[in-house]
Order: sequence, then C-alpha cells, then structure tokens
Amino acid sequence: MKAIVYERYGPPNVLQMREVDKPEPKDDEILIKVYAATAAAGDWRLRKADPFLARLFNGLWRPKRVKILGFELSGVVESTGSGISRFRPGDAVYAACGNSFGAYAEYKCLPESGCIALKPSNMTFEEAAAVPVGACTALQFLRKGNIRRGMRVLIYGASGSVGTNAVQLAKHFEAEVTAVCSTTNVELVSSLGADRVIDYRKEQLTEGGPAYDIIFDTVGKSPFNVCVKRLARNGSYLRAVHFSPPTVVLGLWVNLTSGKKVIGGTMKENAEDLTYLRELIESGKLQAVVDRRYPLEKTAEAHRYVEQGHKKGSVVITVRQE
Repeated sequence: MKAIVYERYGPPNVLQMREVDKPEPKDDEILIKVYAATAAAGDWRLRKADPFLARLFNGLWRPKRVKILGFELSGVVESTGSGISRFRPGDAVYAACGNSFGAYAEYKCLPESGCIALKPSNMTFEEAAAVPVGACTALQFLRKGNIRRGMRVLIYGASGSVGTNAVQLAKHFEAEVTAVCSTTNVELVSSLGADRVIDYRKEQLTEGGPAYDIIFDTVGKSPFNVCVKRLARNGSYLRAVHFSPPTVVLGLWVNLTSGKKVIGGTMKENAEDLTYLRELIESGKLQAVVDRRYPLEKTAEAHRYVEQGHKKGSVVITVRQE
C-alpha cells in the first residue's frame, strides 16, 4: 500500500511517498480503508521533534516508534479481527489514532476499544476526518470548565481546529461567547455563532473589562496574567496542550491561592465523545471547517502550509476519492 513515511526529523520534505506492507488486523482490531486524514499541529511537531522532548517518545536521533504520521482519519471498515463486535465490514467510520498515528496511508488498523465511531451520515469523508481531534479536545476542555447555560466564555485562537469547534460547542451549551482571532478570520468566527469577536490585530486583551467564567486558550498564545485577572470568581482558565514549566508553576500557584482554576492537559481518546459529536453533527449543531485539501502525495505541501500557523479550521489530506 502507499503511505507517507519519514525516516528523519526535519522540514516538510522529509515526508516521502513509499510502498509499505498492508497491515493485518489483530483479533481486537479493525482494518480501515482510509479515505481522508488531516495535517495537524501534532503531526508537524512530531515531524520536527518540536519540542525536543518528542524524541524521548519517538527516537532520540531518528523516528523509530512512529514513521507514518496522521493523527485522525475517516474511512470504511474493510475487515475485522475475530473478537470484534461493534463494527463490521462496510461501516463508514471516523477516528483518532492516538499515539500510534499512521493515518497517512491507504490502510490503518485500530483497536475496537479506541476512539472510533460511525461517521456522521451528513458529512463527506473529508469533513469527517476534520472532526475527531479538534472537536474532542474542545468538548473535553469545555466540560473541564463545567460549561453551562449563561456562562461568559472567551475563546482565544477561535479560528483553528480546536477553536472553531469550541465556538460552536460553547453556543450549543448556551454560553455567551467572545472569540479572539485575526482580522482575516473575523467573518468566519462570527458565522459560527460567536456573540462578539475581538480582532487581536486591532484590540489587545487587557486587564479591564467583563469577567469570564471560562477562558479557553486553544493555541498557547494568551497573556497568562491578564487572563487570570479577567476570570470571574471560581472561573476556569483552560490551556489545551500548550504549556511550559513556568506556566505550570504559575497555574499551580493560582489554583492554591484563589478560587480560580488553571487547567491544562491533553485530549483523552474515547469513542463516547465521538458518538456524542456525531449526534450533534447529524442534528445540524456542529459543522467541520475545512481550510484546504491536499492529495496524499502532496502531504509535505500541506505540512508546509499548516506550519505557518494561519490555517482556518482543519487542513485535509485526501487519501482516496469517495
């Protein structure tokens, strides 16, 4: 089968098309015929070993554990192991691959117990591939903030994969949403339901102004001290993935000395969240935002674009035509 493989850390051109062995599902796995994947931040960061600690996971000098990137996918179940009960051949599914990555290939095996669910019936495979990581991350962090009706929520980085989902989900939970993004993305974010949009090129977030029950930083660029001061009493400052030792220490201090909470962490893969998201999508309450599409053989170009940091929603890799 065809796959995009990388044998060394570096720029996008380390990604090369190769012929590799087609995987065989174990007893507890399903074999997915992949239709689409995405070029996400986690993919290019692992490709570059950025941060350097990624090498402890994937090999100090060259990639060893993961040689085929791709963190999320959609496709059709081609075959199943002997112990499978949830899925059968022909099922259209979407999934997050977890630490095994591997979506930049024509086929991928995943355990039935993983983050896999039936694909939303009203989405194309390309749209569905854009959902698992960004939407699950947004959903889980908003839940950590105990989001509920009437809350004031600020979403920082509202035009990315996590941000576009966070805006829509916060509105689904009937919160009042203020979104922060760049000038070129104001119209997009407004169309997703944000009550107010702050163009950070024209207006900086300052200590004065209304208090927020939740501040959700999806990109790791919000001003830490300002955000803590803008939290309401018992408010939550959510920081998805992006954290550093200094902010971890500061967060612990805030948690210990005030009623406010600084909450970090990463997405936890589970099928229940994907099933919940499918229901929202099929009822018209959540949509995927796809910026660009690239064929599998141009995955390096997709990485080059995503690494610039200006994508809207998700960038899709089309593995095969529907």
